[in-house]
Amino acid sequence: MAEVKKALGNGEIFSGRGLNQESGLKKAGDTRWGSHYGTLMSLIVHFPIVLDVLEYVVEDGAHSEQKAEAAGLLDSLETFDFAFTLHLLKSILGVTNELSQILQRKNQDIVNAMIQVKISKKRLQLMRDNGWDDLLNEVMMFCNCHDIVIPDMNEVRVLKGRSRRKAPVVTYLQYYKVSLFYEVLDMQLQELNDRFTEVNTELLLCMECLSPENLFSAFDKEKLLQFAKFYPADFSSVEILALGNQLDNYFMDMNSSKEFANLKGIGSLARELVETRRDIVYPLVYKLIKLALVLPVATATVERTFSAMKIVKNRLRNRMGDR
Repeated sequence: MAEVKKALGNGEIFSGRGLNQESGLKKAGDTRWGSHYGTLMSLIVHFPIVLDVLEYVVEDGAHSEQKAEAAGLLDSLETFDFAFTLHLLKSILGVTNELSQILQRKNQDIVNAMIQVKISKKRLQLMRDNGWDDLLNEVMMFCNCHDIVIPDMNEVRVLKGRSRRKAPVVTYLQYYKVSLFYEVLDMQLQELNDRFTEVNTELLLCMECLSPENLFSAFDKEKLLQFAKFYPADFSSVEILALGNQLDNYFMDMNSSKEFANLKGIGSLARELVETRRDIVYPLVYKLIKLALVLPVATATVERTFSAMKIVKNRLRNRMGDR
């Protein structure tokens, strides 16, 4: 515990609780993967202190159950499996952290969100293609620093619960590179591609053109006409032709009306249109706005769906929030 006291004394870690824990281990949220990223970063930075605390509990815990649990956690943490998974998830969540933050904002910035989606996809693909050696070196440096045994990557790894006679012949290299590294990255890329396809990405970018912020600076007539074409059941060919002229009148009206000068978000635009009865004047534009408002952009649902932490859903992860 000497190292813990020293770290507390020089401000490296803090003894506060809840929101006062500025750089201690952070509690991971259930849906926001950004909170998991913070937890993993803190664990890497304070790893030796975490081990010291667990060793202290093993020796001087209040009761045998607490000692046994601490011993089990200590055994799990001091393994190459844990070190590899820790750094793999840290790397993946580091790539998607900016996307996570922008999707959580109350005022959705769709254009920048879509830019971050593209960046995340490219970086994850680059990591899959060229990132294995860098990750393995990082993990090995971490293990050497903390006296964690590194397995011979050419040796055969026997899966737990399988006898050597029946177990498939898989080397440590194949297991970590193929079964973990490639598989986890493929899952993340697949989820991003499923959630943000080319079609719904274009839909979101078109929807952003309705934003009233900064005096309708995002307005783009051609993109809004394209937006309408995504809904052939709601807009006939004749209505799309009429929509073009209606959009010109609408844009000139919005720019010359004081009541629309300081609006924030499409929701406030829809309310103001109804209050000023402009929804009747511009029925086709108002229909576009209604379609934009019901377009599912549920950021928490997206996060919960492809949260990388579900890959390590085990006893250790379940106890990460314990004090």
